[in-house]
Amino acid sequence: MSTRKLAPAALAFVAAFLVPLAAFAQEVGKMGANKFDVKTGAAIGAGFAIGLGVLGGAMGQGRAAGAALEGISRNPGAAARIQTPMILGLALIESLVLLAFVIAFFLQGFANPAG
Repeated sequence: MSTRKLAPAALAFVAAFLVPLAAFAQEVGKMGANKFDVKTGAAIGAGFAIGLGVLGGAMGQGRAAGAALEGISRNPGAAARIQTPMILGLALIESLVLLAFVIAFFLQGFANPAG
């Protein structure tokens, strides 16, 4: 694999995993760290969770719908046999997007504990 293809993957890894970890690396009360640092890191992590979840879900749904429409256009008689699994697949893809949404809310709840 060339470095041109590896660079976006490495950048995505750093953005998704290492940036939010920096907010939790330092103890509160040491060297000026405070609760707002943790809240900021959790907000950034929640934003990345939603953004990556929606981006992946939208790309997956677009490819699934495109492949199903191509299959139906090639063989219109198989439309019923293609449409049902496609809808099931779209529902499963959408459930992953909703899971990312829930995880983002959990991150916000972790950063803003009641009391």
